[in-house]
Amino acid sequence: MIDTFSSNLSPAPFGRLLTAMVTPFNSEGNVDYELAAKLACYLVDQGSDGVIVCGTTGESPTLSWREQHDLLKTVRNALDPNVKVLAGTGSNSTSEAVAATIEASESGADGALVVVPYYNKPPQEGLEAHFRTIAEAAPGLPLMLYNIPGRTGSSLSPKTVKKLMDCKNIVSFKAASGTTTEVTELRANCGPDLAVYSGDDALLLPMLSVGAVGVVSVASHIVGMSLKKIIESFLNGKYEESLYFHEKLQPLFKALFATTNPIPVKSALELTGWSVGPPRSPLVSLNNEMKEELLKILTSLSLI
Repeated sequence: MIDTFSSNLSPAPFGRLLTAMVTPFNSEGNVDYELAAKLACYLVDQGSDGVIVCGTTGESPTLSWREQHDLLKTVRNALDPNVKVLAGTGSNSTSEAVAATIEASESGADGALVVVPYYNKPPQEGLEAHFRTIAEAAPGLPLMLYNIPGRTGSSLSPKTVKKLMDCKNIVSFKAASGTTTEVTELRANCGPDLAVYSGDDALLLPMLSVGAVGVVSVASHIVGMSLKKIIESFLNGKYEESLYFHEKLQPLFKALFATTNPIPVKSALELTGWSVGPPRSPLVSLNNEMKEELLKILTSLSLI
């Protein structure tokens, strides 16, 4: 017999809507810290509960450690203390990830986004040791584990995450495997103590329906208030309204991931008045055909 219903919802330790922020570059290709501060404030005004700097969308692979540190400090100082600022501190070197996470903690970050090690493809035992070492090195800093097998070449198992739940600062998980099943399995293994965030804008509503608490978003650079509406409508039981925005924004979601992130979103920002510069090599600017399609979608949504 099925048990009587009792609530098993997770809290949202970093808020519901987090923007994985792009890194603006000036005409010389250097980080534009002043513009980064302005963009962070704008994102909060547009509904973001917090921002993540130096993640995938922030082009962390081509930022130096000094640039990452200075970017975190700049954004943290620009925002109200109540706004959450997380730093991407992941690496495929455990020692580097430890050092970056400690520095983020000492620099005022509210949390760290720690990606599965890329390229070297560690087994589950190695992943457990990697994340445990990071968590124990900065016990006062809340961590969001980040699983994105399409970029890293390996996937963090929910059973491995369960083993890590004795690390009290592992509080959340960015699920970017492209399936809602990951959310269900994480909740089955870890219960409500682990807050799962969708790592995919297009899957926000489906993931909310199976227990995700919010989203780490790229599209919120452009449609933050609409994404906020999806979440708030769902939480308030206004499912038709949530579905309306989910469906309305699907063309934009698709266009923003038509090629490697953050190429399209940087182009979208340029088209909507934010001169954030092109991505750093080896990424390139959006090609003309994709830019024309993006322009049509932004126009159809009355965003330009």
